[in-house]
Amino acid sequence: MTEGPYYTPGSPERRSIVEPGTVGFPFTLTGQVLDTNCKPIAGAWLDFWQADGNGAYDNAGYGLRGHQFTDKDGGYRLETVMPGEYPGRTLHIHVKVKAPGGPELTSQLFFHGAAGNASDRIFDTALVVTMTSADSAEFNFVVSAN
Repeated sequence: MTEGPYYTPGSPERRSIVEPGTVGFPFTLTGQVLDTNCKPIAGAWLDFWQADGNGAYDNAGYGLRGHQFTDKDGGYRLETVMPGEYPGRTLHIHVKVKAPGGPELTSQLFFHGAAGNASDRIFDTALVVTMTSADSAEFNFVVSAN
């Protein structure tokens, strides 16, 4: 899937991409990175970026941007805010995922029932997160590992 026009390489390593004054409802995304045999991948790289609660991206800095590495169980935890819609796009979080030695996957995660899903040209039901509460969700990535 496309990374879109707002990707900025070189994001800081951090699990919380929320900075003081960030607009939006606090939200946590967790999950695992698994290989094609459903085995956890330790040390997989995940790079996240998204709009704030008003649908605005920080294109001057690294607000709502950051990368992290999975733990020994392939787990990750992202502390962020619920993204806002902007013209032509539904609620989404961008992500790049790469297992050590594997190819890079670029994707987006979506939210069930978002008003803009029906009109978003790249919305994919296979990429909808599983809400575990009003302020948290889960999503597991399956990637190739070498």
